[in-house]
Amino acid sequence: MSIIDTSANLNRWRTRPLAEKALLAIGMLLIAVAVPSWEGALLVAVVMAGVTLLGARIAPAVWWQALAAPLGFLLIGSLTLAFQVSDWHVSLAPHGLELSLRLMARAFAATLCLLFLALTTPATDLVAGLRRLGVPAEIAEMALLMYRFLFLLVDTAHAMNVAQAARLCHITRRRRMHSLGLLVANLMPRALARAAALEVGLAARGWHGELRVQRDTRAASRAAIAAIVLLEGVVLCIALRTR
Repeated sequence: MSIIDTSANLNRWRTRPLAEKALLAIGMLLIAVAVPSWEGALLVAVVMAGVTLLGARIAPAVWWQALAAPLGFLLIGSLTLAFQVSDWHVSLAPHGLELSLRLMARAFAATLCLLFLALTTPATDLVAGLRRLGVPAEIAEMALLMYRFLFLLVDTAHAMNVAQAARLCHITRRRRMHSLGLLVANLMPRALARAAALEVGLAARGWHGELRVQRDTRAASRAAIAAIVLLEGVVLCIALRTR
């Protein structure tokens, strides 16, 4: 979570308008989902990886670290389509490899599209964009508060883990597992207590249900919009020809 938030605030395209980045990410995502061929989805993945690493200059280590967890879920989920169980025997399903490859390619491309948006756009800008689209302020603020609560949860877990390590609770595997159980059991109550303290602090400062932060309201460039639409059109044409 911390590397994603840091990257979103320090990348090369941090000041680019949200409309441009959203148009690129959502447009490519729709192409990846709509095009039936897995080659087209892989083309979208290559383009989005290039845009993220070369355009926004996201560090490859940060990009891979943010991608590793969802990629593992994609691999496990797509492989289940390749096999079938019958009479207590596991075998390859008819057209299972093809279905698995197609699902994996689409899901991978869609993940890279969303990862581009997450690594280049701060949460505050996304919430501001939702408001401009007509999403009720209460829902937008709730999303922002939940996003901040995730950081609070991670910070609490890290502090508890460091405290356990300082008390030599990780010496053996058995003690480590016992300590992990204690951490999980006490994590949510402590995080909720810190969240309640945060709410009291906001109320003491005159909070009325809206977190006001400084936002960049630059208008989208017509040239950039045209370039994005042209790029998506070229990708769509190539993807359709690979069908």
